Amino acid sequence: MALASDRIAAYAAELDKAERTRAPIGPLTEREPDLSADDAYRIQLAWMAMRRERGERVVGKKIGLTSHAMQAMLGVFEPDYGHVLDTMVVPPGEPVRLSELLQPKVEGELAFILDRDLPTPCTVLDVLQATRLVVPALEIVDSRIADWKIKLPDTVADNASSGRVVLAERGVRPDQLDLTLVGMVFERNGEMLSSGAGAAVLGNPAAAVAWLANKLAQFDIQLKAGEAILSGAVTAAVEARPGDLFTARFGCGLGSVSARFE
Repeated sequence: MALASDRIAAYAAELDKAERTRAPIGPLTEREPDLSADDAYRIQLAWMAMRRERGERVVGKKIGLTSHAMQAMLGVFEPDYGHVLDTMVVPPGEPVRLSELLQPKVEGELAFILDRDLPTPCTVLDVLQATRLVVPALEIVDSRIADWKIKLPDTVADNASSGRVVLAERGVRPDQLDLTLVGMVFERNGEMLSSGAGAAVLGNPAAAVAWLANKLAQFDIQLKAGEAILSGAVTAAVEARPGDLFTARFGCGLGSVSARFE
């Protein structure tokens, strides 16, 4: 049975308060053991509507759970998604303020800057033809759920555990890349933590974007020209600490993106 609209609104308000006060809440799935992914998306959309009413703008989307390991951990068989708001974007060179976050972790990934709206049904070719640039990105994931004690509906309701986004100022056209082979080295304070390639993201990061376009069609939402679409982490997320400098270095001429935490 679908969750009643008043409870949808109440959970959205709880998440909003947790975000503003930086006080995490308990898992929604402990109170709603039968909470479905569809109702969790309804909570997410209700929360985003609250934020848009306050003047925040949607400037992109993010895709999560793109690795088979993460899907297996949560017992799911497809990714999830969240919204990127203008208040979440940290300009390159500016610090990421830990005082504004709850329990942040950092991921390196590729972002697709759309030149035109994506059609549905959507294919990888559609994504490549509609993308102006692919750029290096750092996503700072964060959770309003205490101690990251999440199941799939918890993270979906919580805007896919979104926190902050840092996008590189320069990118490369997708027709100049083999997205499956683009390598990434992920560093903290000059020390390499991990490495991977684009194929770790659903086999091809563009396939993740196509999945999102088709998934959003169920909610009458379209990926629009000008939006930045974060395609999913290439390697595992790492906890951020005061003073940390994270850098994701990409091959194929893409360059790097960095963020310092204070």
